Amino acid sequence: GSRPRDRLPRARSRKPTKKPTKFAMSRASGYDRHITIFSPEGRLHQVEYAHQAVKKNQNVTSVALRGNDCVVGVTQKKVPDKLMDKDFETHLYNITPNIGALMTGMTPDARALVFRAREIAAKFKDQNGYEIPVHFLALKLANIGQVYTQHAYMRPYGVSTMLYSIDDEQGPSLYQVDPAGMYLGYKAAAAGTKDQEAINALEKVVKKKLDLTETETIQQAIGCLQAVLGMDFKPSDIEVGLVCKSRPGFVRLSEEEIDQHLTAIAEKD
Repeated sequence: GSRPRDRLPRARSRKPTKKPTKFAMSRASGYDRHITIFSPEGRLHQVEYAHQAVKKNQNVTSVALRGNDCVVGVTQKKVPDKLMDKDFETHLYNITPNIGALMTGMTPDARALVFRAREIAAKFKDQNGYEIPVHFLALKLANIGQVYTQHAYMRPYGVSTMLYSIDDEQGPSLYQVDPAGMYLGYKAAAAGTKDQEAINALEKVVKKKLDLTETETIQQAIGCLQAVLGMDFKPSDIEVGLVCKSRPGFVRLSEEEIDQHLTAIAEKD
């Protein structure tokens, strides 16, 4: 019994080889398969992809600006589903009554990290009898972030965290913690899809050395995000959270208050 014709092993057709992109090369070489392995250029590809998750996950950009006696965070509010209750879509969280967090990136990861932060803050207050300073909380969260870049069975949190509070010693404080466990104090910070454009815009604001009162800080921050995204906001498009010496704790602005500020910004121009 001779084998039927179609059973013969076929010759493989050779595809013309394209020159691989740098991104594809890192993939092909397998250095992005594992979080704990350095590439020959000394990079951790998975950790870099975690930064991309912050940018690409929700297509949201956030900015924060530190004023004379306040810190203001502004982010986009996108309700993904017409049937959803819009009050549940938020990027602003309280860690303690006085420390606010603005989370940009993957919402489930953000929530998980917020819960860790609250636990750390509550434990600190219990053990020391006073509230955790915001710089120390930023350090603690950064330490958690760093661990996830070093263990193969975990993945980094796909969120950029901005923490702000009026510190008893330092005054208005703004800290940003990235997925790799890098944490720094900022005069102004940005995260998300258009973070680089937002950083450039914020640099211009900081350079002007304006008298950043509460109202001015809020309007500069909103105006900055508006300019970067090239759109005119409706009050329901954004969330504004701030800490300020004039009012206790971390406060979220109502749509009416946001509307007043948007009107003032429009009149300034």
